[in-house]
Amino acid sequence: MRGTYCCRRHFHSSSKSSQKIEPQLAKLTAIPYPSKKTLTQRHKQSEKSPQECSRDHRDVVRWNIAISTHMRNGDLWAALNAFNSMPRRTPVSYNAMISGYIANGGFDLACDMFDKMPKRDLFSWNTMLSGYVRNKDLTSARALFERMPERDVVSWNAMLSGYAQNGFVDQATEIFHKMPVTNEISWNGLLSAYVQNGRMKDASRLFDLKMDWEIVSWNCLMGGFVKRKRLIEARRLFDGMPARDEVSWNTMITGYAQNGEIEEARNLFEKSPSQDVFTWTAMVSGFVQRGMLDEARSFFDQMPEKNSVSWNAMIAGYVKFQRMDAAGELFEAMPSRNISSWNTMITGYAQSGDISYAGCLFDSMPYRDSISWSAMIAGYAQNGYSEEALRLFIEMKRDGERSNRSSFTCSFTACANIAALELGKQLHGHLFKVGYQTGCFVGNALLAMYCKCGSINEAHNIYQEIADKDVVSCNTMIYGYARHGFGKEALTFFESMKIAGIKPDAATMVGVLSACGHTGLVDKGTEFFFSMNRVYGITATSVHYTCMVDLLGRAGRLEEAENLIRSMPFEPDAATWGALLSASRMHGNAELGEKAAEMVCEMEPDNSGMYIILSNLYAAAGRWPDVNKVRLKMRDKGVKKVPGYSWLEAQNKIHTFTVGDCFHPEKEKIYAFLEDMDLKMKNNGYISSTKVVLHDVEEEEKEHMLKYHSEKLAVAYGILSIPAGRPIRVIKNLRICIDCHNAIKYMSKIAGRLIILRDNNRFHHFKGGSCSCGDYW
Repeated sequence: MRGTYCCRRHFHSSSKSSQKIEPQLAKLTAIPYPSKKTLTQRHKQSEKSPQECSRDHRDVVRWNIAISTHMRNGDLWAALNAFNSMPRRTPVSYNAMISGYIANGGFDLACDMFDKMPKRDLFSWNTMLSGYVRNKDLTSARALFERMPERDVVSWNAMLSGYAQNGFVDQATEIFHKMPVTNEISWNGLLSAYVQNGRMKDASRLFDLKMDWEIVSWNCLMGGFVKRKRLIEARRLFDGMPARDEVSWNTMITGYAQNGEIEEARNLFEKSPSQDVFTWTAMVSGFVQRGMLDEARSFFDQMPEKNSVSWNAMIAGYVKFQRMDAAGELFEAMPSRNISSWNTMITGYAQSGDISYAGCLFDSMPYRDSISWSAMIAGYAQNGYSEEALRLFIEMKRDGERSNRSSFTCSFTACANIAALELGKQLHGHLFKVGYQTGCFVGNALLAMYCKCGSINEAHNIYQEIADKDVVSCNTMIYGYARHGFGKEALTFFESMKIAGIKPDAATMVGVLSACGHTGLVDKGTEFFFSMNRVYGITATSVHYTCMVDLLGRAGRLEEAENLIRSMPFEPDAATWGALLSASRMHGNAELGEKAAEMVCEMEPDNSGMYIILSNLYAAAGRWPDVNKVRLKMRDKGVKKVPGYSWLEAQNKIHTFTVGDCFHPEKEKIYAFLEDMDLKMKNNGYISSTKVVLHDVEEEEKEHMLKYHSEKLAVAYGILSIPAGRPIRVIKNLRICIDCHNAIKYMSKIAGRLIILRDNNRFHHFKGGSCSCGDYW
């Protein structure tokens, strides 16, 4: 009797824990289950009196109630014990087991029980049909439906609902039209299917076929129009409703508020017979969306009742418009915070640059979800703490939190920022392992990662894998090819993008102009610039003008570049003047360079890069007093030169170098290699570009100062530590100097290595003594 005992013990304990016990259940717990001996005796009886039959029926009912109770409590084992102990079973007993199995996720057990049923009734068939629908196995559901000996409206509605909820609207329509009898559930099921799948014309036609729709049906159709921003049709329905409930008013008010028609929303709000917390919250969100934070706060303060959604809506508004002090005050005042509140605040502080406080909040969270982790990872990546972002991603995995698309995207961005290609590849493999497809959202981040890590061929392969390419995918590839110096490939990609029917946008044209600039295609770039408004409907912005100034300036057409700036329809910004300054330095035009530097200084007085370029210009011309003046001016204004450093990934570590670095553990080996390489380069014709040295010293000392620039140290360590046959990938935070560019060409030839260097402007692929930029950078 062990199984029976276990069953009774669980049944009694669950009854005691219940606050309200049905009278018949209370009586059942007081009656002992029949013993095995009793069951055997009863089974042997061939005839029963009417009294005995009645008693037997009551016993079966009690057993069935016990099974249903155990199933409701989720105790499948106790239910099965009770079922197996029954002296006699009816279809109701089997149905209770089947329904319970389905409700508790044991659909395979339900199928097994259904197959064992000696006699099935209509309820049995309908229960199994609903089970298949619930498990989205519509093929099996339809097969069962066709096998049914009889069907009622429940059967038809179950099949219709299955098709409707899974997007098979045509099949749902077919079932509806075949139904011998329909009811409200049938009509509402098909209406809902049309609305959810955006078939509003079909939904309207169906709605016109019936006169006595319920309020919920009116709300369903109206909500469909609101969701698709068809507010005129939604309002027509609203005005035509024979009766309205709170959902009707809230749907229409929310529709207006979310679509920027805040005055219409306010008018309806004031007319509504009653406003609940959802109505008030819709108004708060509407004002927030329009940037009317004071009005939003006024409504928020007037709310008779607030819930977490209301608080979060107001906090999110402050966060969106960077009013973090006000957001923080509300957050502290919240009576009960949920995880959405914490995530919003973390995102806000991270986006405003206060990553330290965002981290404090993250550490204080009572519990976290994937959004919390993603927000923090994104915060680190966006604020330049790429290594911290990647460490947090690894910590998230150790903590058992499942990675989502956002966390992967931010981690790929972090890898791109520090050009950690090997780690990026590992993340790519992990992405594939957890089952995410390379869709646009993650795929575009992958594209950018491979492009920025110097692996343009791998980026192209990823592009081919993306099923639904968008304009961002194309822009990433065009800009990637441009930065790598493959201008013709970028323009070929631009043409294929148009053939594929993807419309270029402003960012596309930035990539196209950059491609022309990096490869000296001046006439082609000029043609694109002056035709982009006429051909593509794109108005030139300051970024496009900067690209054109850069393009003309690199080609030595400085007068044209200056005239273009003077003819701009708006005031040029510092970046545009900076492009002219760089071009003036490149071509030794000190007079024009001084003009451009003066404009940059006026707009960005703390821009150290401008002072350095001007100093380079003076140094190249031998104007040492002017070099000293620039240095003194920087000192007086408190402007400090951004230190240059280079890094590379080798042996699963990031190795960073500064000029004349003496902290690397293998510095002696690196310096000895460079001394030997310097002799070999000179034997092959290398001459130091001493004009870039900003100090008035002897030539020999200038050569020594150039010898240990950070990029040379990084390349040297790459040759020493990265196996032959693999590319050496180096990243520099500033623009590579002329001397280092020339030297690395020689190093690539002598060592027989492919060296890919990314500076703050573009990529350089050094191989066999030449560079992909064609010395045009």
